[in-house]
Amino acid sequence: MSSADRTSSARHADRLPFDLADPAFWKLPREQRLAAFAHLRRLERPAYFVERAGRGARRPERGFYALVRHADVVEASRQAEVFASAPGATAPEPPRWVRTVFGDSMVNLDGPRHAQLRRVVSRAFTPRVLADAEAGINALAARIVDDLVAGRADEFVSAAASRMAFEVICDMLGVPEPGRVEIARQVDRASENAGVARTLRARIRVPGRGLRALGRMQLTVAALGRERRRHPTGDLISALVTADVDGQALSTRQLGSFFSLLMVAGVETTRNAIAHALALLTDHPDQRDLLTRDFERYADTAVDEIVRFSTPIIQFRRHVKRPHVMGGQAFVPGDRVMLLYASANRDEAVFDRPDTFDITRRPNPHLGYGGGGPHYCLGAHLARVEIKALLRELLSRPRALRAVGLPELGHSNFDNRVRSQRCAFEDAETRTRP
Repeated sequence: MSSADRTSSARHADRLPFDLADPAFWKLPREQRLAAFAHLRRLERPAYFVERAGRGARRPERGFYALVRHADVVEASRQAEVFASAPGATAPEPPRWVRTVFGDSMVNLDGPRHAQLRRVVSRAFTPRVLADAEAGINALAARIVDDLVAGRADEFVSAAASRMAFEVICDMLGVPEPGRVEIARQVDRASENAGVARTLRARIRVPGRGLRALGRMQLTVAALGRERRRHPTGDLISALVTADVDGQALSTRQLGSFFSLLMVAGVETTRNAIAHALALLTDHPDQRDLLTRDFERYADTAVDEIVRFSTPIIQFRRHVKRPHVMGGQAFVPGDRVMLLYASANRDEAVFDRPDTFDITRRPNPHLGYGGGGPHYCLGAHLARVEIKALLRELLSRPRALRAVGLPELGHSNFDNRVRSQRCAFEDAETRTRP
């Protein structure tokens, strides 16, 4: 695309009543943001938004195209040779020195390097491994809900959603119980400001805290990896460090990078989906009653609808490597795009009544785990099993657990994070919010 065409697109975006590059946009109520996405889907071609560097910044102004239609997000996701993840799928992109010290996360790799690493990692997500994990997940869900009932918990995220997602990953990895509390603390520190706009002082201080947390996590898993190489125990870390794919297992740095990704991405996304599930089923008692009456019939479609409706990951970035025409737009190398899953999952061209929460929705080609292609989420099946297991336990108890009040959401352009959600037990007859 010529600079004149890009300027024209930017001017068009300037005429919009909102700006996706403005941190203030991501603090708007979710309904307003979804309305903005719907407006963008009606445009002839993707809008271009300028990210302003701010006073004193040395880099020039940069921008991105917002890919908001389901078809465009899928096309970009499946053409990794055109729309690349490297050097970073999140914003801001990781500095080179961070990548050198901590290693490249799999989400930021392309081509042979990504394919080779994914082949090694995929050995840990075979049907046999996941089948073995499923029995443990069902037992964990029962313990969590038993504890909710016994302790009459009043905050759902910490008591159930976070615990479910975190303990499943720790069990699969083989993380010893004594070290889990500290790892959970480091996960929170590493992920608490993902996609959040910060003051200058916070931009200087907070990354250091997050990087220290990543460093501590990687030191922990490095020690576990060395131990598992000497004495494999059948857990996920053992599988990763002893795998033999093209003569290669994960190196210590690769293991650390994957551990960080699994802990932050695997835990946070599933946690948020579970937290949104409680609020959605409280706000839609007819859907909750339908799921309760015939859980096995509707559980799978309910989980997919929860993920579609809440979209735990809002967006990822891609970098254009080759000239390409899509959605009425000509892209050139150097362009950047935002894959807006939160918009694609409400695309009227794909979903009938997209703003309606319907657990019977079928088909449901949502992009909650990505748009396909080489970066499709390896843990998608595991996440579905976790959500389904906890919902089964919650809905099978004599007294219903409901959300109380609105969830406390994080202001992020990356994930649809639920920081906390008050909850209460009630009789089956009164299941709506006050």
